Amino acid sequence: MTRNRWLKPLVWLLCLLPLALLLWDAAHHQLGANPILEVTHRTGQTTLILLLVTLAVTPLKRITKVFWLIQYRRLLGLFAFFYCCLHLLTWVVLDQFFDVSAMLHDIAKRPFITMGMLGWALMVPLTITSTQGSIRRLGKKWALLHRLTYVCAAAGVIHFYWLVKKDVSEPLQYAAVLAVLMGYRLVYYLRDRARKAALAADH
Repeated sequence: MTRNRWLKPLVWLLCLLPLALLLWDAAHHQLGANPILEVTHRTGQTTLILLLVTLAVTPLKRITKVFWLIQYRRLLGLFAFFYCCLHLLTWVVLDQFFDVSAMLHDIAKRPFITMGMLGWALMVPLTITSTQGSIRRLGKKWALLHRLTYVCAAAGVIHFYWLVKKDVSEPLQYAAVLAVLMGYRLVYYLRDRARKAALAADH
């Protein structure tokens, strides 16, 4: 399709742009006084943004009737997992230096890390089952499983909220966007149930 020839590469470029900017800043020593903290924040921020954009694809498709948008949902979700892995690796490699005992202690004792690990762990099966083969094998169960994306996004928002402690304005912005997306899904679900009930009553 002609549209995919330019739009798919554009989506790839936009998704890779945060990484490119991060590498550029690292190469030019522009990550501030605490580079590890900056890398952690930016990879986590990109993960949340991509998760929310992924969740926004279906509502946008329904509202705008631009049905081909759905073609890019999986790609956006995979990039969200990619940045989530970078976020995790920053903590594992640069912050904890592969100290397994210290990491297990932090996961058990620090709630924001526990929540972050939960979000990452839930994204793993979503990524594994993102293939067309998995969609065919799982059938209706696939859509049910991939509703966990909302749980992943919620875990990410809570992880961020608990991390910052004082200035919670940024995590609350993400929470507001997630609330709107979840509210839309709930309204759509209730309307769909009412429509099906009305059709059943007519017959």
